[in-house]
Amino acid sequence: MKGNEALTKTAHLMLANGKGFLAMDESIGTCNHRFEPLGIPQTVEMRHKFREWIVKTHGLNQFVSAAILFDETIRSKTSDGIPFADALNKTGIIPGIKVDLGAKPMAGFAEEEITEGLDGLSERMGEYKKLNARFAKWRAVIKIGKDIPSYGCIEANVHVLARYAAICQEFALVPIVEPEVLMEGDHSLERCFEVTEKVLKMLFNQLYAQRVLLEGTILKPNMVIEGTEAHTKSSVAEVAAATVECLLRAVPAAIPGIAFLSGGQDSELASAHLNEMNLRFGNRVPWVLTFSYSRALEYPAIEIWGGKEENIQKAQASLLHRAKCNAAARRGEYSVAMEKES
Repeated sequence: MKGNEALTKTAHLMLANGKGFLAMDESIGTCNHRFEPLGIPQTVEMRHKFREWIVKTHGLNQFVSAAILFDETIRSKTSDGIPFADALNKTGIIPGIKVDLGAKPMAGFAEEEITEGLDGLSERMGEYKKLNARFAKWRAVIKIGKDIPSYGCIEANVHVLARYAAICQEFALVPIVEPEVLMEGDHSLERCFEVTEKVLKMLFNQLYAQRVLLEGTILKPNMVIEGTEAHTKSSVAEVAAATVECLLRAVPAAIPGIAFLSGGQDSELASAHLNEMNLRFGNRVPWVLTFSYSRALEYPAIEIWGGKEENIQKAQASLLHRAKCNAAARRGEYSVAMEKES
């Protein structure tokens, strides 16, 4: 079918040439949250300046194949009057759009959340397609804690993810499905493994049930890692091995690629984990293993920029450096020595 061919072609273009994704899809609240401690004014103008210097980073297309945008961003234009999506397209970076409306408290399930945004999604998808988006992203949030996550919470979130993916594919947009098991908490690596495996298995059951074309779908999962408050910290090798084992148990070979979120890891550690997976297991898994980082790519550059025009070139150099490190990690060629290049 032509629709299926278009989906698989776009998915493979996104995953081609040893590159990864830049998740520049922060909501207004998240963007402002990153600006506040750095003293950057939390305004529309500053968010526009921030996203414009990212879009205009020369050479980013060497390491990044796709960029996830936010509603505010995909409607914005550069100072030259070019829509951000078109500016990215011209450099060979495929533009996409975050379409969920965020996680909200889930009625009847204390401390758990459900992602909203299915109402009116078809109409919004049609509009985003006209704005030149070629893929979309939806994030579900799963918390680990005492007696959670519950079966009901996982089931509800993965069902919504599958319905979103089906709607995406109706518009020939590649869905990125993001079932994020959060790092917050004191849980062990083993507990993260258990929850992540359960979430992924339930997700793919729902994707099958909703007739989603897996060959035209990209998975954006968390890595299997202990909670931020855990007393025992795992090695890079342990995280890589646990993550790959979990994926092999739960993810069908039909999925063309897995683009990890960084989930609050610092930049160098996120690169090291991805590198270890590709170095040790890259030729033993059926999917591309790449990155779809936001904070781990952008935050060092945001700190350098600080909202000041005179710092933009240095900030762009930092962003380019992190993208280069992660592209190397995708090939299993990253090393700590690369950090000295910055």
